[in-house]
Amino acid sequence: MNDITIHASFLPHDDPEASVAFYRDTLGFEVRMDVEYGGMHWITVGPADQPGTSIVLYPPAATPGITDDERRTVAEMMAKGTFASILLATKDVDGTFERVQAGDVEVVQEPTDQPYGVRDCAIRDPAGNLVRIQELT
Repeated sequence: MNDITIHASFLPHDDPEASVAFYRDTLGFEVRMDVEYGGMHWITVGPADQPGTSIVLYPPAATPGITDDERRTVAEMMAKGTFASILLATKDVDGTFERVQAGDVEVVQEPTDQPYGVRDCAIRDPAGNLVRIQELT
C-alpha cells in the first residue's frame, strides 16, 4: 500500500495582496497561512474541503542559491507566464469559468473540448502562472 499523498505544491508570486485576492476571492480557496519574513510572504492556500492539500505561494527571490541572473530570468518568465502552472479540477468547468472570469483575471482559454478527451479552460493568476481548470467526468 502506498501511503504517499500530495501535501503541497509551490507556485511563485510577486504580490501578496493580489495573490490572496485571486486564490481566496476568485477561486474560493481558504488562506491557511501567511508568513512574512524580511518583507516577503509565503502564503498557503487550498480548498476548504481538502485540508491535506495546499498550494504554497512563495517569493521566488527567496530561493536559496539563486543568482541575480537566475532571479532576473525567473522574473521575466513569470511576466510572460511561462514559469509555472497548475492543473485544478471541477465538476462544472463552464459554471466555474463564469464565476472566475467575473473577477479580474486574464483569460487564456475559454472552456473548450480538447481533442485529447477533456474539457478545460485556462486563466492566469496575478503572478502570470497558468491555471488550467479541467472538468471531471
